[in-house]
Amino acid sequence: MATLTVQAISRSGLNPSFQAAAGGGDQFANAGNVFHVVKNGDAGPHVVTYVTQKTEDGLAVTDRTVTVPAGEERWTGPFPKETYNDATGNSQVTYDGVTSVTVAAVSLTPVS
Repeated sequence: MATLTVQAISRSGLNPSFQAAAGGGDQFANAGNVFHVVKNGDAGPHVVTYVTQKTEDGLAVTDRTVTVPAGEERWTGPFPKETYNDATGNSQVTYDGVTSVTVAAVSLTPVS
C-alpha cells in the first residue's frame, strides 16, 4: 500500500501533483479535512473503495464506493476520522483496477 502525501490548498493556489494509483491500494494521513482526487484516464469506469474502520452496535460500517467514469475525475471527501481512520491516523482506499488511474490527496485548512 502506497502512502499519498497530503497537499495543502492555500490562498496562493495549488497545482496538485498526481501519482499512479497503487495496485494494492493507497493510504493518506487524514485530519478530517482531506479530499481524495481520482483521475481515470482508462477506457472504462473504475470503482474506488474507501475502507471504513468503524463498527456500530458490533456491526462493521459498510465501505463507501465511488465509480469514476472513463475519462473523468472525482473529488471525494472529507472523511470523518472516527469512521475512516485506522489506529495510525491513516485512511485506506482501494481500486478495482489501476490502469491509467492517477490520484492525489488534498487538504483544505479552515480559515481562522
